[in-house]
Amino acid sequence: MQFDTKFAIVVADDLPVWQKLNVVSFLSGGVTQSPSVTTGAVYRDASGCEYLPLCVQPIIVLKANRSKFTTFVQRANREAMPTAIFIEDMFATGDDEANRQSLQHYQTSELPLVGLALHGDRKLVDKIIKGAKLHD
Repeated sequence: MQFDTKFAIVVADDLPVWQKLNVVSFLSGGVTQSPSVTTGAVYRDASGCEYLPLCVQPIIVLKANRSKFTTFVQRANREAMPTAIFIEDMFATGDDEANRQSLQHYQTSELPLVGLALHGDRKLVDKIIKGAKLHD
């Protein structure tokens, strides 16, 4: 199936694997809260047990050098693209409120970004994350 939109997550290429997985998990949860992301119906197994719906669109996971993240977030903001972000400080916080407070210490150009996720028009998403590479 071809989609007119793209759901992309970019993580810093120098993070340990456990941190990359953590960042991808948090960011995907953030973007799926967007009204632009479509989720399917509840899943049901043969025993009748129900499971939560999933995003109907594939998610591409990319990597980039940390130095590129400021450019990505500036492009996203310039295009008014709703974006989920994860900064390095969030690894040391214990809750969502502390995460929000840690973000308030930085100007946009100074954010210690280690991940971002967005969903929108495929060509616009590609333009915003130009320079990121497919994660291996």
